[in-house]
Amino acid sequence: MLNSKRLLPVFLMLLTPASLALPASAADQYLLDASHTSVMFGVSHLGFSRALGTFNKVEGALTLDAEEPEKSSVVVTIDAASIDTNHAERDEHMRNKDFFDVAQFPTLIYKSTSVKVTGDKTATITGDLTLHGVTKAVPLEVTLVKAGPHPVDKTRTIAGFSARGTLKRSEFGMTYGLPLLGDEVEIIIDSETIKQP
Repeated sequence: MLNSKRLLPVFLMLLTPASLALPASAADQYLLDASHTSVMFGVSHLGFSRALGTFNKVEGALTLDAEEPEKSSVVVTIDAASIDTNHAERDEHMRNKDFFDVAQFPTLIYKSTSVKVTGDKTATITGDLTLHGVTKAVPLEVTLVKAGPHPVDKTRTIAGFSARGTLKRSEFGMTYGLPLLGDEVEIIIDSETIKQP
């Protein structure tokens, strides 16, 4: 079994690390399990509270090089129109030109560019995030939650991760409501990935 530090960047996303019983040679392919993935955000609302939301449609694929983790890579695509803040009227506003402008920019895309292992179960993963037609580097602090055979289906290998980061929405051209609505957006990601045959 390989140690978790070597497998840490399996998620990169979106996202994060791993310690799995994997062959020590070739890179392995993983898919994000959308039914067990949450991509969330939080932003200040008038300084009184944080407005929280999630994206309900997320897809991702990653390549894990267990021997040379720095060569691992990930691409995650988020359907901007799937935004859900638990308030239908606000969600429609978030989809229009004041915010995500989903008609013109239907997807958010995150592509990993580097990974730096920071501990046995932690890493800093940096990737280019394309949001609202703007691409900027966004680092994520990632933690391995658990990795190993699926407890119900032993034929599958699962790796679960948690990632946190922040960005300034104004840097992506999303300035509506500033400064009453916060500029700094907290990113919260929890996900499972499944090793492909």
